[in-house]
Amino acid sequence: YPSEFLMQKITEDNQIPVHLHVSVCLQYVAGLKGNALIEFFHGNIAEVENEELRHLMWSSVLFYKAPNVEVMACVLLSTKAIYFLLDDSFIHADEHQSDFWNKENSDCENSSFHLSCCFVLKLNDLQSVNVGLFDQYFRITGHSADHIVTCLTRDSYNTHTFIQQLMAVLSLLARTPSPEPVDKDFYSEFGSKNTGKMENYELIHSSRVKFIYPNEEEIGDLAFLVAEKMDGLTNLQSLNILLYVLAFQVNHVEGSAQNTSSLQPKTLILTSSDLFLFDEDYISYPLPEFAKEPPKRDKYQLVDGRRIRDLDRVLMGYQTYPQALTFVFDDVQNQDLMQNLTLDHFGE
Repeated sequence: YPSEFLMQKITEDNQIPVHLHVSVCLQYVAGLKGNALIEFFHGNIAEVENEELRHLMWSSVLFYKAPNVEVMACVLLSTKAIYFLLDDSFIHADEHQSDFWNKENSDCENSSFHLSCCFVLKLNDLQSVNVGLFDQYFRITGHSADHIVTCLTRDSYNTHTFIQQLMAVLSLLARTPSPEPVDKDFYSEFGSKNTGKMENYELIHSSRVKFIYPNEEEIGDLAFLVAEKMDGLTNLQSLNILLYVLAFQVNHVEGSAQNTSSLQPKTLILTSSDLFLFDEDYISYPLPEFAKEPPKRDKYQLVDGRRIRDLDRVLMGYQTYPQALTFVFDDVQNQDLMQNLTLDHFGE
């Protein structure tokens, strides 16, 4: 350890997505290659001497205790834990969560140090992994609210690779086997099936960690919600969700020194007749077992919706991935103007 292949793979994966900005400390980490990266892990991050770094990934992350702050992180998977290396700005971004982060290092603020905080989730504390729709994100759940993190990869390949690596590492854990199932009596068996709700697909790993995948009902619920937002104009049977993708809406900020763009995370849903932008809650659903009350906001909140027939043109940027698209819609006040004119002109 480490093998030549692993060193090459981790070096290749150590690239910050070009559209996201990170602090100086994380830029330093992204500049490390090969052996220097392995030594940095063992010298600064690893908690146990004999643990091995198996996978590295850059991703936006959300914490259950700070659901409104999406922050860039370097996610490191070892044979003992998952480490989330965050820049220091996150600690100060959400003042209400002061109890969540330990602020012992605040006296270093005026020095030349670039601080980075590291959130650790030990593999032995891991209980379940919820994979989001179309593998656009996944949520890792531990034993308390402090131990729930969502990785917004916005990329099915990155999600799939991380899940595969995580399963491989969990296979190395020596855990006590789960107790034999107790035979249920007729009444409890009958009662549990009478919920009227289909459970999600669950794969229980040999380490007793659950991997939960969305079922068809989730798409059905989403289609129903979209149909509701369309004022019931569409027959639900004919409504097909063609595309679900986690994207960013670009807001141009002109007042700043340089005309910069701020990126607002959005869920884009395309149907056969409309284009929708939603604010989605990626961290609160499905409800963790210890949640005492439902989240304060719905899973999907409509931000904007336009008819495809009103789409005038699509402008494409020439840069490489991620691609920037501009949708230009006809801004007609009375959308059914032509139809009404025809009816008036030809009578009944």
